[in-house]
Amino acid sequence: MNHPVLLVIAHGSRDPRHAATVQALVRRAGALRPGLRVETAFLDFNLPSVAGVLDRLAAEGVRDVVALPLLLTRAFHAKADIPAVLRGAPAGLRIRQAEVLGPSPLLLAAVERRLYEAGLTPGDRSTTGVVLASAGSTDPEAIAAIAETARELRRTGWCSVRPAFASAVTAGGLPRTEDTVQAVRAEPGVRRVAVAPYVIAPGRLPDRIAAGAAGADVLAGVLGPSPELARLLVLRYAEALRAPERLAVAAG
Repeated sequence: MNHPVLLVIAHGSRDPRHAATVQALVRRAGALRPGLRVETAFLDFNLPSVAGVLDRLAAEGVRDVVALPLLLTRAFHAKADIPAVLRGAPAGLRIRQAEVLGPSPLLLAAVERRLYEAGLTPGDRSTTGVVLASAGSTDPEAIAAIAETARELRRTGWCSVRPAFASAVTAGGLPRTEDTVQAVRAEPGVRRVAVAPYVIAPGRLPDRIAAGAAGADVLAGVLGPSPELARLLVLRYAEALRAPERLAVAAG
C-alpha cells in the first residue's frame, strides 16, 4: 500500500539557517515513519516552491498528498496562503490539508527541552519566570492561541509565564519581548527570567527576540528539529488521514 506523500510547507526566509533547520526537522520526522515519502516546500524566499513540488509529484503519478503547514498557529498563512496555493495544484492530486502544529503538549515539551538545554533544571521552575516570545501576528485567533499556550506552560510549575511578540505588526498594545522581561522580573517569587522563543527556525524575527532578551538571565534556542516537533509532524499527518472531510483539492 502506498501511503500519501507528506508535504511539509514552511514559510521560508532569506536567512539560510531557516531552510537548513526546516530540512533537519523534516528529516527527523521522516525517520520516525520508515517508508513514508516526505517532501518539503516553502511559501516564499526558498526553493522548492509549493507549486513546484506539487507539479513534480503529479508528473510522477502521485495521487494522494497530505499538506502540513509548518506553523504554530492558525494565522493568515494557514487560513489563506496555503489553501490558495493548494487550490492551484494539478488535476489528479488529492490533497488533504493537515492542522497546524499548535496547540499541543508536545510543543510545551519542546519549549521546556530548550529551556533545560539553556541551563535551567526542573528544580528551577518555581523561581523562574518565562517569557514565551513568538514572532507575532495580527490574527486574533493566533494571538489567543499563544496566550493559552503560555497559560498551559505556567500550569506545569513555572513561577510565571507571559507571552511576548517580536513583530512590529503587533505593536497595537501587544507586549514586546524586552518589556515583558522587565514585567516578569518584577513579579513576586521570580529570581531569574528566561526567554523561550516560540518559533520553529532561525530568522529575522527570532533574532529580534534574542535582541529583546538582553535583560533576561537565560535565552533558550528556537524549537528547531526537536524530537517533540518531529513526533508532532507525524501525529498531524496521521490525524489528517483520519479526517477526509478536510480534503483541500479533489482529484480531477
